Amino acid sequence: MNMDRQKVSFIRMDEGSAADYALLESLEKGHVAGLADRLLFALKGLQNSFDGYRIDRLQHSLQSATRAEADGADIEMIVGALVHDLGDDLAPHNHSQLAASIIRPYVRAEVTWVIEHHGIFQLYYFGASEGVNKNERDRFAGHKWFASCDRFCGLWDQMSFDPDYPTKPLSHFEPMLREVFSRQPFDPAIIGESEQALDG
Repeated sequence: MNMDRQKVSFIRMDEGSAADYALLESLEKGHVAGLADRLLFALKGLQNSFDGYRIDRLQHSLQSATRAEADGADIEMIVGALVHDLGDDLAPHNHSQLAASIIRPYVRAEVTWVIEHHGIFQLYYFGASEGVNKNERDRFAGHKWFASCDRFCGLWDQMSFDPDYPTKPLSHFEPMLREVFSRQPFDPAIIGESEQALDG
């Protein structure tokens, strides 16, 4: 294998050598280290997402995070508010699940559950106007994180379309995002809850 080109020798995964996979592992570490930069780039791209609101999707995300911080939310929930709509461009019909998948390895299970379900909980605020069941969230009544998701949507997400709200810039949240996404993924000391708790 020509290591100068940093390419594996195989064209099928089952033909790869230990040296091939050692190379890929070393390259993956560098790729993972750039995750925060790619997330910041993706957040900036929300400025050019679908239109119609009085503010763009980046401003909505920043405003949600600003409100979360002002309400005393911790860093994980603030970063969750920041990235909660990252899926709008690539997964418009399941954007909540995409955002939850992005943040899942780095935060406690509660935050992941809230981000994963915020799309359903948001229906409470506009579902009737679209002719869909605004109370779809009721199927999660009794869930231990129902109130957390209700708070996320009621106080931060659905409120954050105000062009006059004093919203903090992306640079304010960048250190928080970098801190969260530089963590050891799926670290039990951070995650705390089992992945099974997400389904309960």
